Amino acid sequence: MVTAICKEIDLQKDFLTNKNLTTIYFGGGTPSLLETSEINQILERLSKNYSWENNIEITLEANPDDITTEKISKLRAGGVNRLSIGIQSFIDSELLASNRAHNSDESLKAVQICQDAGIDNLSIDIIYGMPSSTQDSWQYNIDKALELDVDHISSYALTVEPKTFLNHMVKKGGILLPKEMEVNKQYLQLIHSLTTAGYDHYEISNFAKPSKYAVHNTNYWMSVPYLGLGPSAHSYQPTFRQWNINNNAKYIKSISKGIIPSEREQTKYADQFNEYIMTRLRTMWGVDLNELNNRFSSELNNVHKNIAKYIKSQHVLLEDNHYRLTPKGKLLADGIASDLFLVEE
Repeated sequence: MVTAICKEIDLQKDFLTNKNLTTIYFGGGTPSLLETSEINQILERLSKNYSWENNIEITLEANPDDITTEKISKLRAGGVNRLSIGIQSFIDSELLASNRAHNSDESLKAVQICQDAGIDNLSIDIIYGMPSSTQDSWQYNIDKALELDVDHISSYALTVEPKTFLNHMVKKGGILLPKEMEVNKQYLQLIHSLTTAGYDHYEISNFAKPSKYAVHNTNYWMSVPYLGLGPSAHSYQPTFRQWNINNNAKYIKSISKGIIPSEREQTKYADQFNEYIMTRLRTMWGVDLNELNNRFSSELNNVHKNIAKYIKSQHVLLEDNHYRLTPKGKLLADGIASDLFLVEE
C-alpha cells in the first residue's frame, strides 16, 4: 500500500498547480498503524514533487493505543508536528459499548506522552450521543477534555454505521442510544462549556484556542484545492472533483500499471454556489456578502429572501455584512444551507 501511494504521488504530481504545500494530513482509516519509516517514506516522496516551508502543518490521526514515547519521538523527528487523537470518550463503559479498542487510561496516557514529547499542536476527538449517555456523563467528558489543556477539540455526534457491532447491538436492543433531543442538548452543552473556557467555535464540529485552528481543515472550508492519495481519497479543484476507487487490491493493481483508478466530475455553477453556502455557513466566519456578490451576484437576492425567516427565528445573525449561524442555528445547519441552495432544472 505504501509503495502504491508513493507511486500515486508521482502519477498525480501535476494535479496541484501550487507546488508549495501548506499542509499534509495522514487520515482516514488508522494511519498510526504505519511504521514511522513508512510515514517518512511517503513524506520523502512528497518532497521530491513538492516544496514546503518549515512551518508546514503535518498532521497524523492516531488511536490512543498506538501511541508510545518511541513512536512519537520518531514521528516528530520525521516532521509530524500535529496529532489528532481519537479519544471519543473518557468513560470506559461508553468505549466498550461502541467497540473501541482503547480505554480511558490509555487516552490520558497518550495525551501525556505527546505533550511530554513536545507536540504542542494537539487535537483530540470526543463524541456526544454515546450509548446511554446523559448530560451529566457528557459534562464529565467535556471537563476531562478541558483538563488536558489541548489546543484543539473536535466533537461529533455518534453515527451508527451499517454492518458494525454497534449497529447489531442497537437493533437487538442491547444498547440504547439517547434521543435526538438529548443529543441536541449535549451539543449545546458542548458549545457553552468550551467557549466559556476560551475556545473559539470556529466550525460546527471544531473548537480551538485562538490562532490554533487546524490549517488543513480550514483550507477545506475555504475551498482551497487539495490532492487526496490512496484508496477512497477525494481531490478537489474549483471546477471538478476526483475520487479514487475504494477497493484496496484494485487500487494497488491499477497503480502498479501506472493508471490512477479514479473518477472525475465537473462541478457546475450551482454546485460551486451550493458548496460555498454549505462550507461557509459551517464556520464562524460565515457567508461574506461581499464575496458572495463578487462570485455569485445573481443569487444574492434569493439568499436574502430565503434566509430572512431564519434571522427572524434567531437561527442566523446578520452582522458585519456576514450571515452567521447562532448556536441553535448550528443544530439546523444542513437544513438552513439546503434552503439557500440553487437547484438547476
